[in-house]
Amino acid sequence: MSTLSLAYSPCPNDTYIFAAWTKKLLADAPPINVVLDDVEALNEAARGARFELTKVSYGAIPYLLGSYRILRAGGALGRGCGPLLIAKPDANGNVPTLATLPRDAKIAIPGALTTAYLLLRLALGRGVDAVTMRFDRIVDAVAHGEVDAGLIIHESRFTYAASGLGCVADLGEWWENETGNPIPLGAILVRRDQADTAARNIDDTIRASLAFARADDAAVAPYVREHAFEMDEAVMRAHIALYVNDFSVDLGDTGTVAIDDLFTRASAAGLIPPGIKPEFV
Repeated sequence: MSTLSLAYSPCPNDTYIFAAWTKKLLADAPPINVVLDDVEALNEAARGARFELTKVSYGAIPYLLGSYRILRAGGALGRGCGPLLIAKPDANGNVPTLATLPRDAKIAIPGALTTAYLLLRLALGRGVDAVTMRFDRIVDAVAHGEVDAGLIIHESRFTYAASGLGCVADLGEWWENETGNPIPLGAILVRRDQADTAARNIDDTIRASLAFARADDAAVAPYVREHAFEMDEAVMRAHIALYVNDFSVDLGDTGTVAIDDLFTRASAAGLIPPGIKPEFV
């Protein structure tokens, strides 16, 4: 059995899902070489089809479907888990809203291909003066006045308030109110050189890895903790509880409808190429 390259982020939801497979705790699982990197770096690497299996943002997928298909397991999709736009309160303690945010506001984003940035542009209905930086730098950049607002993902949603910042908009909440759908954040892709049978086996292996983690948390927790940017145990657990859910086992019809709707709306807004349709294993 050939060894596959597998790339995912060091965030707790990804390391939790893939820990058992990565640590060789699963019988008969395909052998893998693992690379951990920031999701925007993975988005960029996928444009060159670098890895056979990779985590990416749904905002990047319209540019990747020539090389990859979407797996049904292992991704991040859900409710109440969308990216947040944050800012410093003014002297009166007021935080701007999407409607009152100045058009020339400089906004830190975690990457041009992230789903978060796609959602922000959909919600604003206009362009953004964006400053790209690694996701774990954004809270500090807003707090220190380097930018006027910041688009946060991952663990930052649990910690930004401690820096004296407020929420301008919950873009997941905006999406759910606008569409009724859960929010597609990230997916695991399989490269097109993997045959259907192999791809389905990979899907099953991801499900087995997640099932192992849920059955034996003690066996996977050290790996998750080792790679978490935010080392607070409560934050790590909250992150897993929010982002690892039934959609991580299988997208189901609800998930695939949400993804198709995201692409349809983004295409209509001119934010991605026209006619993009998701393709699943």
